[in-house]
Parts: sequence; structure tokens; C-alpha cells
Amino acid sequence: MSEKNNPIKGIVHALGLVFGDIGTSPIYTITVVFLLLKPSYENVLGVLSLIFWTLVFLVYVQFGWLAMSLSRRGEGGKIVLKEILISLLPSGKGAFFVTIITFIGVSLLMGDSVLTPAISILSAVEGAVLIPGLESLSRGNILMIACLIAIVLFSVQSRGTEKVAGAFGPITGIWFVSLVLVGGAAIAEVPEVLRSLNPYWGGHFLLTNGFTGFIALGEIILCATGGEALYADMGHLGAKPIRQAWIGVFAALSLNYIGQGAFLLKHPEAKNVLFEMVFHYAKSLYIPFLVLSIAATVIASQAMISGMFSMVYQGITTRIMPMFRVDYTSIERKSQIYIGSVNWALLFAVLFIMVQFRESSRLASAYGLAVTSTMVLTSLMMTWIFYLKKRPMLSAIAFLVVLIDAVYMSSNFYKIPHGGYWSLILAAIPLAMIVLFTRGQKRLYRMMEFMPLEDFLHKFRMVYKTTARISGTALFLLKDVKEIPFYIVQTMFYHGIVYEDNIMISIIKRDDPFGVTGYFKPDISDGLRVFEVQMGYMEMVDIEEILREAGIEERSVFYGLEDILTINPVWKLFHFIKRNTPPFINFYKLPPKKLHGVITKVRM
Repeated sequence: MSEKNNPIKGIVHALGLVFGDIGTSPIYTITVVFLLLKPSYENVLGVLSLIFWTLVFLVYVQFGWLAMSLSRRGEGGKIVLKEILISLLPSGKGAFFVTIITFIGVSLLMGDSVLTPAISILSAVEGAVLIPGLESLSRGNILMIACLIAIVLFSVQSRGTEKVAGAFGPITGIWFVSLVLVGGAAIAEVPEVLRSLNPYWGGHFLLTNGFTGFIALGEIILCATGGEALYADMGHLGAKPIRQAWIGVFAALSLNYIGQGAFLLKHPEAKNVLFEMVFHYAKSLYIPFLVLSIAATVIASQAMISGMFSMVYQGITTRIMPMFRVDYTSIERKSQIYIGSVNWALLFAVLFIMVQFRESSRLASAYGLAVTSTMVLTSLMMTWIFYLKKRPMLSAIAFLVVLIDAVYMSSNFYKIPHGGYWSLILAAIPLAMIVLFTRGQKRLYRMMEFMPLEDFLHKFRMVYKTTARISGTALFLLKDVKEIPFYIVQTMFYHGIVYEDNIMISIIKRDDPFGVTGYFKPDISDGLRVFEVQMGYMEMVDIEEILREAGIEERSVFYGLEDILTINPVWKLFHFIKRNTPPFINFYKLPPKKLHGVITKVRM
């Protein structure tokens, strides 16, 4: 039975792929909130109320309802929102602004991809100090174990996760069941804690605690980290199984958070609330629970890493990022990819952050700013889209979410001098690369010499008649047939390399995420044809296979390379990036023995 016809299988896969991050938030959220607050009755009920309604509004309403209603062929994410929004704007007005906020949103998510594995793994390993005999486990040893887990996790990425991915859902499912059981046990002892479901307690908490309550929001929002995965990952599974799984996940998270509050009321001295609660109610099962928690954080981190690879791939196909080398780790599923340079850079950043903060409670001071900022950008784009679609009710609800997101984001500003600046630094690195690469590509394109198609055809017809032709077929890769790049002019007219059959291959990125078509356009001259490949920006394409299906058997493949000459330090950095990333030809896996790169010198 296919996954579409098997709802249980879809739900189990969603548990492992989508809900790992938000599912491990109970490990640290309540703990770090009550580092700021006294666990009084009013404070506990107020915090629990805010957590419950944050899950309702910022996870379900924002992502599970509003965002998931906006998709292209079932695909979600920041780039999808950008494509939808730009298509609705009159005459492209505002496209630059939309592009910039998309770049910022993507960069913030990349920064979050560093912080999430670091805080999740560290917080889970810290639970080991409750094991009898390990009470004296030093911070250094905890840090070393967490770093080793991260190193092992990133080291196995190149082998692909397909073989172990099937276990992710069941393990995460067991994790959620354990959260329900331990939360239920604590609630049974203090049932009045269920009063926290009344939003009155959240409002009362904010009014009575003033600025301290406002600052506490910066920690409370940690309960919603990973919420954007509902929308970003819907293309992998579809909206229905994610929404179905969310019902159980929401119930499990709510029960566990309320249970932690109940435990805290009876044990106000608790420091690591979830683990101490498990140790109290199920001492004999504590070690299995600790192992399960570490497995759950590894799965959450794995989902984040896989999401990072997909995000970078989208960046490559939409030409906002350099052509990193992409390896396919599965024969059956082309979506299983591995990007080595991204993997090792991410590992280095995760280890650096772990060593920098050493404790999950300290790391929480850096966590949240990137999450809330990207939530604000997402809700802004949704409000704009619903407004342009003339859906005033949804636009008003989305704007309400913008205001709630903005409150949470502003509460995280307090974290900036206390470590929050690291989330900005981590986001600034990919943002700088994206801006530099996109501006550099535009500048490079303007500086290159292109020959109009009509002028080229006039000269080609003369050369084709008078020059000795090489037997067979040659392919020439270009972006737009209307403008012929200098390398083709150089190859044919300067070097006299003209084949009997010359085919210009134009690879065009479509606005929708999926779909690949390849077809011949009408012949433009004797001996010269145009073959166009249109591809969705999420597609993992095999150009050689498309060419074979079209009956093309080439002898040679020509493509252009730019040798940039510049004294400008900014363009020197751009040249460095271009020189140290593979040329675009490697991205499409064409036969290397047939490739001929033609260098064109360009002054910038």
C-alpha cells in the first residue's frame, strides 16, 4: 500500500521527519524559563498557559493552517512564499523587497540549523548527571560526549539516511508516548494545574510580572521552535499526514508541559525539570528514557541537517547560492542528497557553539532570536499574499499572528548582548554569501559580451557553409538563446570548431517546485537546433537521461567558464567563491569525458 493510501504510515513518517525539533523542546523549555522566575503557583500556571496558547497560535494557526494553505504543487517553505508573492505583485513592484526578506529568512533558518542540534544534544546529555554514580560528571565530560555525538551524526551523512530513516518515526512516536505518560503521572498528583488552559492565567502572568514577564517570553517561545517544519516539509509527505500527526503531537506536548508544571509545584527545587520528573516517577526506566531522549535529539538534528541540504539545493537551483557539489545517496529517491561542504561547515559551527556556551541553559540565551525573526517574516509574507488574493479574513488573522510574532521577537532582543548576537552572526554569514553571489552574478552577466541571436545566426550560416565540419553532434550550454555568450562565438568563429549538428541546450528554472520537461524548439538554422529543459526548483535532474530520451547522442559538450580580473576586494571575494566551487556543469552530471570548458576573461 502506498504512503498516500496508508494514513498510519504517513503519520509515522511525519513524526520522524517533521516533529523531531518541536518534540524535543520539552527537554529544556520549562527548565530555562524558571531560571528567570520563581516557581510560584501564579507563575507556573501563567507560563503553562502561555506555552499552550503559543502552540495553538504560532504552530497550528500560523503554520498548520495559514501557511499550509499556501503551497505550489504541495511544496512549502520560504522560497515558495516568495514565488507566490512575486507572482501576485502588479508588474513586479516590490519584488526586490520580497527577495531581500526571503534572503534574510533563509539565512535565519540556516543560523537556526546550527543552534538546534547544539542545544538539543547538549540538553539531552546533561540528563546523565541524575544516573547514580554519574552525579559528579563534569561539564567538560558532558560537553565532550555531546561533541562526539554530533561528530558521529555528521560523519554518517555521506552514506545517506534512507536505511535508518524508517526507524525515525517509530522512535519519535515512542518518545511522544513517554512524554504523555510522565506528564500524565504528574498531572494526576496536581490536577488543578489544568486550570492553566484558561488564557486568563497567561494574561495575568504578563500583567503582574511586567518587564520580567516580557523577558520570559524570550524563553517561552522555545516551545515552538521547529514549528516551521510543518510548512517547510509538507512537500515530502503532503499536508494531510502532517496535520493528522500534529493532533497527537500537540496533545503530547501540552500534557507534558502541564505535567512539568505540576511537578515543579510539588518540587520547586527542581533544576532539570523533565529528567528529574522521569527520575521521580520511573526511576528504573530513567536510563532507557535518557537513551531515548538522546535518540530523539539526534533524529531532530538529522531532520534539521536534511532540511539544510534541501534549502541549499533550492538556493543552487534558484541561483542565489554557488554551485556546491551535490551527491545523491539513494538510487530510488533523488531527494536524498548530501552536500559535503555544507555538512562539514555545519558540524564545525555546531561544535564551536557547543564549546562557546558549554551548557544548554546558557545556549538558550542565544536561541530564539532567529526563530522568532523568521516567524515574523513568514507571517508578514502570508498577510501580504492573503491581502493580494482578496481574502480579508485570512489576511486579518495572519496580521494578528504578525503582532504576536513581533512581541516574541522583541522579547528576544534582550538576549543579544547575552549571547543572542551569535544567532545574528550565524545568519549573517549565509546572508553575506547570498548577497555577494547574487550581486556578483548580475554584475558578471552585465560585463560579459553577448551577441544578439540575429547577428549570431547571420555569421553562423556563413561559417557553416564555408568551414570544414566535424562529424557528430556538439552541445553548447547557455542560459538564454536570445543572447549568445562569448564562449560560443569564440569556439565557432575564432577557433573554427563547427560540428555537423550543433544543439544549444537551454536550462530554465521554473517558478513551481516540481516538474521536468525537455523538448526541441523549432530549428533556427541548418545545422543549429535548440533544446530547452524546464525544471522545477526542487527537482534533482539528470540532464543526460533527458537528452537520451530525446534521442540526442553528443560527441562533445561545450560550456563557458569565466576568468575574473579585478582589483575590487569585493569582486575578488566573489571570484574566490566562484573559483572554489564546482562549475555549474558538475551540477547536472554530464559525461566528464565529453566536456570542454572554454575560458572567457572578464574584467569586473
